[in-house]
Amino acid sequence: MHPAGSPRPGAGVPHGKAIDRFVRRVRRLSTLCGFVAAALIAAGVVVVCEMVFVRYVLNMNTIWQTDFVTYCLVAATFVGSPFVLMTRGHVNVDVLPHYAGPRVRRWLAVFASALTIAFCIVIAVLTFTFWKEAWDNKWVSDTMWRARLWIPYASMPVGLGLLTLQSVADLLALLTGREPPFGITKERPL
Repeated sequence: MHPAGSPRPGAGVPHGKAIDRFVRRVRRLSTLCGFVAAALIAAGVVVVCEMVFVRYVLNMNTIWQTDFVTYCLVAATFVGSPFVLMTRGHVNVDVLPHYAGPRVRRWLAVFASALTIAFCIVIAVLTFTFWKEAWDNKWVSDTMWRARLWIPYASMPVGLGLLTLQSVADLLALLTGREPPFGITKERPL
């Protein structure tokens, strides 16, 4: 039971417990992605500090630091995207949903979710083929570090695959009444 003795949204939906488990597991995975993204950003910050020290205090060349920081920030962006979607931390223009009626808002949210899933799948497939090409052809960076590019490129299909999972979980939560459309719980007066 939910607060005030009301039943849990989606309780009467067939396979409700399976959907609850799926949504809960995807959210845990998205939360883990948020921690991984934060750790990647922190690693990038530490390496930038190390690079400044090595370059300006020790007067030595830096070889791998710039590439490492760039790859960390790109990976944090892709791997952290499911967490951002889950927490609604992205930029969201929601003027239309706020002034639309509940029924229109729901259909608009379903349309936006379906479009998001389609976009994520297409981009995940394209980045996977890009990653596979780097793997098959043993691509390395053009810098002195000669980093194997399949390693940083892996964050793109992995992050987009996880973003697709989070999008599917959000759509299921919307369709079964577990989440309100666009997170809007009350009507805004005109």
